[in-house]
Amino acid sequence: MADVRIALAQVDTCVGDLDGNSETVLTWTRRAAEAGADLVAFPEMCLTGYPIEDLALRASFRRGAEQALRATAAQLEAEGLGQVAVVVGTVGERTTREHDGAPARPTNQAVVLQHGTVQQRYDKHHLPNYGVFDEFRIFAPGTEPCVVEVRGRRVGLVVCEDIWQDGGPVAQMDGAGIDLLLVVNGSPFEEGKGHVRGELAARRAREVDAPVAYVNMVGGQDDLVFDGGSFVVAPDGALLASSPQFVEDLLLWDLPDDAASADGSRPSAAGAAREPLPRRIAPPLHPDEEIYRALETGLAGYVRKNGFRSVVLGMSGGIDSALVAAIAADALGRDRVVGVSMPSRHSSGHSRDDAADLAERIGADYRVQPIGPMVDAFEGEMTLDGVAAENLQARVRGVILMALSNDEGHLVLATGNKSELAVGYSTIYGDAVGGYAPLKDVDKSRVWALARWRNDHAVDSGQIPPIPESSITKPPSAELRPGQVDQDSLPPYDLLDEVLDAYVEHAEGRAELLARGFDTEVVDKVLSLVDRAEWKRRQYPLGPKVTALAFGRDRRLPITSRWREPVRTEADPRALAHVVPQEQPS
Repeated sequence: MADVRIALAQVDTCVGDLDGNSETVLTWTRRAAEAGADLVAFPEMCLTGYPIEDLALRASFRRGAEQALRATAAQLEAEGLGQVAVVVGTVGERTTREHDGAPARPTNQAVVLQHGTVQQRYDKHHLPNYGVFDEFRIFAPGTEPCVVEVRGRRVGLVVCEDIWQDGGPVAQMDGAGIDLLLVVNGSPFEEGKGHVRGELAARRAREVDAPVAYVNMVGGQDDLVFDGGSFVVAPDGALLASSPQFVEDLLLWDLPDDAASADGSRPSAAGAAREPLPRRIAPPLHPDEEIYRALETGLAGYVRKNGFRSVVLGMSGGIDSALVAAIAADALGRDRVVGVSMPSRHSSGHSRDDAADLAERIGADYRVQPIGPMVDAFEGEMTLDGVAAENLQARVRGVILMALSNDEGHLVLATGNKSELAVGYSTIYGDAVGGYAPLKDVDKSRVWALARWRNDHAVDSGQIPPIPESSITKPPSAELRPGQVDQDSLPPYDLLDEVLDAYVEHAEGRAELLARGFDTEVVDKVLSLVDRAEWKRRQYPLGPKVTALAFGRDRRLPITSRWREPVRTEADPRALAHVVPQEQPS
């Protein structure tokens, strides 16, 4: 037997871009072949992009995908790459009807291309139906295992969720005598998931007594971020090779022969000796850098794939807009970021100064548009007090940003964070306007940590920190009335985020929160605010998922609901009543 050089092509594709994705396969296969690869594996559904959602149900899309698949195989052969086994993902077609007589659902398919034709097809067995995944609704599960022969070596092929579930195709590999288990993935990022993937792959490697090669996609797709981080683990669980996160990469690794030549080199597919590959393991990212890079990747992907060239956001001088601006400058380039200061009569001098300082530090196109005359015009025709007057200011700012978007073609960025979104601390059609919200899944406490990390990273790199120190240290305020600070309406953010983490992320109820020692008044207020703000969250722009449970696909609750967390009454501690929240302003 001979050694086999494996190439894991960690690439960024776009849903529906069949021609562009096909060109990506061709480009990276050329690179892999030049490096002596015998097999190159691309991520899950790379030819169609992932996730394709209900595009899978369109016959026209499936026909287009099949045409692109066959054209890709033919082009590989035409370019002299036909000897390379190329594993790509696509949508598969089924002709037999479902058991209940319904039209056959398509499949999530991995395909082996070689010698100008489709050599093998494998349909994903386990279809996730939790969190952000809804594959069981649109795909039919596969039932047959797949083993690919590459230069006399047996490579078992599975897709993503197939290794997350016990049994199934991985268990079928036990008696197949495989030399390598290849897993092609479209695994979205969430904090801490990389360790889970690695531990899972190591367990599967021990089960099949063979190395596991895990290739994952990279890039942003709507509200999902794919972090790559492709790797190879040995049968004993040791990490043999890995790719960095959040960048496209070609990871090369040799599945060794039983014996190498005396100098350590090994014969290639063409018969000539090739040098052994150096061991390549990407260093892990700091947890804050990992989140920051995910936000950067998500924004960059959304802007590029939707045809925008620039973004616009309100620069208030506060920490949220400062962090969003820094992320945008890193993701897109400083010349593609427009920051607008929109002071009112309540805006402090230090906030205006901080906004201007931020814009100078990151090199943004900075503009000042006072809102006073516009607010005065409204108030000259209407009598508004209290929250209504505060919301008017926020909505005027939203109108300004959307007007600039319409006039100049910028994508408007909403700057709210997850803590504010959870409790409805935003103005619908005001600071909630926009097409993308980079901090949607980042709580306030983490916003400060990310700002600190970004500034420290700049200092370590010999650069000017992008975020003014005063934006980080001053008390957060919407500045919609004199002397206003967020803690007038909310608990301190460190306490608020603890309660939100328990209630939202871990679905703990009122009784569990009180048992953990949280103050009754704080718990009742926070739960009330969260429950009453569901309608706002439904209308908020999409943003990148970075935690285990993000608002949107992960958490689906009814807007119209009379369920409230039960409370024990003083009259009878065994009896249960319900918290009835007050109306919440918009």
